[in-house]
Amino acid sequence: VLRDDFRQPPADVVVAVGEPAVLECVPPRGHPEPSVSWKKDGAWLSDEDERLTIRGGKLMLASTRKSDAGVYVCVATNVVGERDSEPAELVVF
Repeated sequence: VLRDDFRQPPADVVVAVGEPAVLECVPPRGHPEPSVSWKKDGAWLSDEDERLTIRGGKLMLASTRKSDAGVYVCVATNVVGERDSEPAELVVF
C-alpha cells in the first residue's frame, strides 16, 4: 500500500549563499513504510556530495551555493511503487 497524499510536502525555501538549507518531507503512509529520496530539476540527488545529507524525509544542504538553486521533489518509494511530492523551489541569493 502507498497512499497518495504526502503528510508534509516540501515547502519553498529562500536562503543566502553559504547558509544551510533544509527541505522537509513527510512521505505518505505506506506498507511497508516508504523510503524517501530526492530529485533536483528532475535528476536524482546522491548523498555522495559531502554538503548534502538525507535523513528521514529531510534534505539538508550544509552550505548552499548558487548552483543548489532549483526545483526539488521528494520521492516516496516502497515495493508498490513511487510517488512524487509537489515541487518545492530552493532560491539562493
